[in-house]
Amino acid sequence: MFFNPKYLYRFSFWTSLLILILILIDLGFHQNQQLERQIENYYYYALLVGVVTTTLSYIIDSKRIKQNIALIDLAGVGFALFLLGIHFFADPNLDLSLKLSAWHLEKYSAGLLFLKGLLDLRIEYKRSDLNPAQLFLISFISIILFGTLLLSLPSATVNGISLLDALFTATSAVCVTGLIVLDTAVDFTSFGQGIILLLIQVGGLGILTFVSYFSYFFKGQISYEKQIAMSSMNSSTAIGKELTLLKHILLITLTIEAVSAVLIFYSVDRSSFSSVADQAFFAIFHAISAFCNAGFSTLSGSLQEGSFEFNYGLQIIVALTFILGGLGFPIVENIVSYLKYRAKQLFSFSKEMNYRPWVLNLNSRIALITSAFLTAGGFIAFYALEYHNTLGRHDEAGKLITAFFGAVTPRTAGFNTVDTASLLFPTTLLLFFLMWVGASPKSTGGGIKTTTFAIAILNIISMAKGSSRIEIFRREIVEVTIKRAFAMIALSIIVISIGIVIIASQEPEMEMLNIAFECVSAYSTVGLSMGITAGLGSASKLVLILLMFIGRVSALTVLFAIFRKTVVRNYRYPKEEITIH
Repeated sequence: MFFNPKYLYRFSFWTSLLILILILIDLGFHQNQQLERQIENYYYYALLVGVVTTTLSYIIDSKRIKQNIALIDLAGVGFALFLLGIHFFADPNLDLSLKLSAWHLEKYSAGLLFLKGLLDLRIEYKRSDLNPAQLFLISFISIILFGTLLLSLPSATVNGISLLDALFTATSAVCVTGLIVLDTAVDFTSFGQGIILLLIQVGGLGILTFVSYFSYFFKGQISYEKQIAMSSMNSSTAIGKELTLLKHILLITLTIEAVSAVLIFYSVDRSSFSSVADQAFFAIFHAISAFCNAGFSTLSGSLQEGSFEFNYGLQIIVALTFILGGLGFPIVENIVSYLKYRAKQLFSFSKEMNYRPWVLNLNSRIALITSAFLTAGGFIAFYALEYHNTLGRHDEAGKLITAFFGAVTPRTAGFNTVDTASLLFPTTLLLFFLMWVGASPKSTGGGIKTTTFAIAILNIISMAKGSSRIEIFRREIVEVTIKRAFAMIALSIIVISIGIVIIASQEPEMEMLNIAFECVSAYSTVGLSMGITAGLGSASKLVLILLMFIGRVSALTVLFAIFRKTVVRNYRYPKEEITIH
């Protein structure tokens, strides 16, 4: 090989890095016409560099031709040449709208070029440097800091934003919480709302999911080290199937969000929006925010605002969307597999179908049953408690739907159709409990998780029966799972309590109930609020930022990142029982 390709990739990367900087300047700042023209010219130069480096990479490394990314690169080069042709060789009298469209496509193509340049550097995760928990934390911290930078740009807000408020908003979006210190609908521009939406999507799925999938898309492979990291984070033992898992996650996410967006679009009144584009953005924003259990809304009063409070069709669509997001990707995929099996069984007359395999696994069964009980119990309690209070504004059908929404939204969704501050004290305590339990594992939601709560209840029942094992559905729960469950419960109580104490000491004029509600909402990444968030001091906001972050990545993950695994010794100390009651 007469030329080392890594130098080519480095040159491509530094060129594309300048593109990223220019995109930030272009979108985040207001420029004069001369600077805008210079930026536009650099986009074309960068695309030309991209065409040359991609072509040279195949000349230098002929093995790339055999990879399935060759067609993708060929299509990218062809598209870039088409855009360059429009710019340099098109008729000067060409329709101006076509030229402007081409310029916008140049910008998006340049952004993809930056991503490709980054991945071509082949920066890989190494087990000796970082354990999976540390990598997971760093990925979230990185996207939060990048989101803070984007939200600090002048074009992102109407009247500017402080660095702390930008950090708070970015953390809330990436950690799919929904707590806000500025009104998303009023204080952020369309560009700023777009940034929040992007942070929600990336935070909901996880930055490593995106990086790994794009790594395959642009390079045709996922490194073995990255497979190990992904397997550890997804609690999977099947090394080598990460690409299939990533495809399923993205397919499930995009399908549900797309269907939800279409349904939301047609469920709202056209007269509530200034244009079809605004209506479409509203639908897309709320579909993504709902599935990711983020709770962000482009309405100042969330779904309680104006006619949306009585749009029960919209509320059902949003509720079903965040319920699916809160179930978790493995459970949704398992449900799809189960439905396929049942459909095959229904239309098959083969005797082989008399065999009943274990299609719906134990994790799915426990999570679904626990979710059903929590939803049913929460609905009945909310309906009974708030019938003459916040539900009094609705007719009978509206009361049922609003009560259902009020019972499922504390499970980390964060949207509200009633004034949270007006709820009765018993209802507020109900919300405390539902927020604390949260969604299911490996989902976009937070909380201690439904399976953790279920294991705690099963352990109590098992102890009451005098059994030393937890058994359900003819399966025994392994001891390490029980230890993790009680560690999660204990850590959640400790972290939330510390947060409450610190904020209470900083905000002595505020009611303890409101402070506790805000802390539980932050840790469980719910986003429901008593309306005190914006009025908190800097120290209190930092506490909520930490609570949101720890709640999203889980306190156990933070501990795993701090303490490396203990070396297993070939001995055990004598066991001794401790008196605890």
